[in-house]
Amino acid sequence: MSELIADYDQLLGDDIPLLDLRAPVEFIEGAFPLACNLPLMSDEERTRVGTCYKQQGQAAAIELGHQLVAGERREQRLQGWLNWLSENPNGVIYCFRGGLRSQTVQQWLQDAGRPVTRVEGGYKALRRHLLQEIETGFEQPGFVLSGLTGSGKTDWLARTPLALDLEAYAYHRGSSFGHWGEPQPTPIDFENRLAIARLKQRRAGIGSWLVEDESAMIGRCPLPKSLYQRMQHTPILLLEVPFEQRVRQIQYDYVDLMQRHFNDDMERLEAYLQDSLKRLYKRLGDRDWRRLSQQMTDAVHQQQQGFGSDGHQEWIAELLGRYYDPIYRRHQVDKEDRIIKRGEADELAEWLANRPEAQTAS
Repeated sequence: MSELIADYDQLLGDDIPLLDLRAPVEFIEGAFPLACNLPLMSDEERTRVGTCYKQQGQAAAIELGHQLVAGERREQRLQGWLNWLSENPNGVIYCFRGGLRSQTVQQWLQDAGRPVTRVEGGYKALRRHLLQEIETGFEQPGFVLSGLTGSGKTDWLARTPLALDLEAYAYHRGSSFGHWGEPQPTPIDFENRLAIARLKQRRAGIGSWLVEDESAMIGRCPLPKSLYQRMQHTPILLLEVPFEQRVRQIQYDYVDLMQRHFNDDMERLEAYLQDSLKRLYKRLGDRDWRRLSQQMTDAVHQQQQGFGSDGHQEWIAELLGRYYDPIYRRHQVDKEDRIIKRGEADELAEWLANRPEAQTAS
């Protein structure tokens, strides 16, 4: 590679390893999925240099930076970059704007006998490129997959290369029970994941797209406004699944899978389920919430005694029938005229596969 690279599609679409030289606080606020943070300066050092820049100018700030990152500290950080490049020989480096920090590290690495390419424009340019992808990457016709809670919509997405799994990028399944018990990505990280996925689709010749019907927020991650607005006018595929099958799907998704996710820690599983149910307290009312909460506790105790997870079907069926389904049907009224195909999973998959929009461009 050359000294500079500005082919952002290649960098992000080909999963080229990225070495992020920004301070940890910058990295935490927003980063790229495959980026590794080995900063030139710590948060404290960056703050001191920034203050110096404001008070005394660029030259004084640069001099202070070299004083702060010198001697053994400089050698330790240089060795960390060299080790990373040994493991990622085609990796590239960047800082916030592709300026002093990445130029400095690039020169130090060059002096150490290890030339490296840096990103022209740095993080800011890559981020701007992904925001543009979100704005323009969904201009081609697409589809929205809808269906009652528990229809297995997320599993169905794997049937088509058009699919973009918004819930996977947000690390949340979009309902009161949708959190995984771990933090979600920052909104910036969520947008970056989505944009990169769409970029990869288009580079593979996949013009059209399909997403699951979502609200404006997936947990704490807001959908990009332009995409959400486009989804409100996009044709709908309606996945139809029998009620009993939906109960079993919820049992699998929110009980069986989460039990494995928590490494069979039943106390943690119950805490997750009860916390999710508590989010519905105002809508359910005290009496119904207490009754469902007790059913949930009884079902977990049955699991602990070796009777499996079928005991959860009682509260799941009631929540679906009395809470989720009525809400869904109220919201679906305004979407009826956008439904272009409805049916069970195989029927929808076959129909979509034969659509011209689903064909990959050569």
